[in-house]
Amino acid sequence: MYRLTLILATATLLLFGHGLILNSSAQERSFSELSNASDPLVITIDEAMEIALVHSYSLQRARLDTEDADAQISEAWGQVLPSLSASSEFTRNIIDPNPFAGTQAGTGLFQSLGLIDWVAFNEQARTDGDPDTQPIPLDEFQQLQEEGMRQAGVQMENGNPFGVPNQFQAGVTVSQTLYNASAFAAVRGARQLREVTERGVDRETQVLLNEVREAFYQAQLAKEQARIARLSVDRTQRTFDETARRVSQGTAPKFERLSAEVQLSNLETNLMEAENAAELALDGLKQTLGLPIETPLELRGSLEEVPSDFDLAHVSVDDALSTAVMNRPDLRQADLAIELNEIQRQITRGQRLPTVSAFANFSYIGNVPDNRQSVFSDPQDPFDFQVEDRGFFDNTFWEPSLSVGLSLSWNIFSGNQTSAQLQRDQLQIQRAEVDRRELEQGIRLEVEQAVRNLRTAERRIRSQEQNVETAELNYEFAQRRLNEGVASPIEEREASQQLDESRLNYLSALFDYVMAVSELETAIGKPMLPFEDVYRYTSN
Repeated sequence: MYRLTLILATATLLLFGHGLILNSSAQERSFSELSNASDPLVITIDEAMEIALVHSYSLQRARLDTEDADAQISEAWGQVLPSLSASSEFTRNIIDPNPFAGTQAGTGLFQSLGLIDWVAFNEQARTDGDPDTQPIPLDEFQQLQEEGMRQAGVQMENGNPFGVPNQFQAGVTVSQTLYNASAFAAVRGARQLREVTERGVDRETQVLLNEVREAFYQAQLAKEQARIARLSVDRTQRTFDETARRVSQGTAPKFERLSAEVQLSNLETNLMEAENAAELALDGLKQTLGLPIETPLELRGSLEEVPSDFDLAHVSVDDALSTAVMNRPDLRQADLAIELNEIQRQITRGQRLPTVSAFANFSYIGNVPDNRQSVFSDPQDPFDFQVEDRGFFDNTFWEPSLSVGLSLSWNIFSGNQTSAQLQRDQLQIQRAEVDRRELEQGIRLEVEQAVRNLRTAERRIRSQEQNVETAELNYEFAQRRLNEGVASPIEEREASQQLDESRLNYLSALFDYVMAVSELETAIGKPMLPFEDVYRYTSN
């Protein structure tokens, strides 16, 4: 295990310089600055990965999933935190019904109340011993009272004496969940979901960096292929010029000039195709980085600068698998998915348990009449009245109300819906376990293929290095023989073509090796930026 980690760490440092240096310059590159720049954007592989961490569409979506998980955590906590609500209401009563309608009371009640005052007055008149005070009839008594009220300025109103035209009510309700098994489980589930999304960001980062390396080196390979095609055209052009000169001097047949001309035309066509492929590869890199296609872009470095003197033949599949089990975020994500489904089952089971809450209600109720006069009569003179105007917020119109209590709700029977949902939750757990086993097998296959590809790519590099040296030596010999007149231009062109093919094969082997190292690192879960570092860097 230690040897594998040391080898991969060395390969990462040699391949990618100092790793992912998260500097502020990449963060400050906005789309508008990149697309409107007059000078091309020249980047290295490290800078390309930094730009991708900021602008990649896939990573942006993964980070949005994490922010959504944060929102779900807050939403889940809202089910167990105290809740506070306020309400207010105003009612204007246009027509008030008689509360005694249909009973024996009716208006007779109010008439009886008036008769009590009249009877009391007459009784006092008979018993006070004053010969000038005599009992009076009821209609006279009522007339004298009305006259006294008018003199005091009392506003006479008719209608329902129990009706109040203006009614106000304002209240505050506070409630606190004391026990809710489903809500408490939902909080745990929301936290678990956030960790699932974090591991998703980690894995998306690993995959993204592998895609960036592939696109970057693919663009470099296409660029090198175009360069080699251009060198081949230049050499063939010189050969054609020399052959044409010899034909004009009569020392070579016209056949050789025609043959060289056909070969030159074919190579020029290959050059145009190679240059077009290089442009397409560069556009693909821009798409991977999340940059506008119109951004002028140049790549710094070349495939031949990538070190290839590693001896990774001793890397074992078992060590690689052990590293993958420890580092693969998607494997941890699969474990969390099982736990998350188990929490969902707890949420469903909690629906069978009671919910207990405490509450407190405070309200202020106002019954405010339009006529807020208070009438007082003289105890010695029932026909002498005084009037007092009360304010809108007088205490006689407003009354507070406060109540506290506990509430319990229990869904005892729901038509077996909870039992059916529990069965479905159990099936989801089993599915998550199957997905986890399948992922583990897929990781094993991915690691084994990556190790085999790495070993094959390493052997190809060593073979192609020797092949390039042989092809260069063969081309030098062919040129000397042609200059000495002991070889034909056809032999020289064949040697040139072999040199081009060997160089292309060597570059292809370099590309395969770099990608094999990158794919092995991705398969075992490295290189990996912790979620906190990625989120902190990209959210600045």
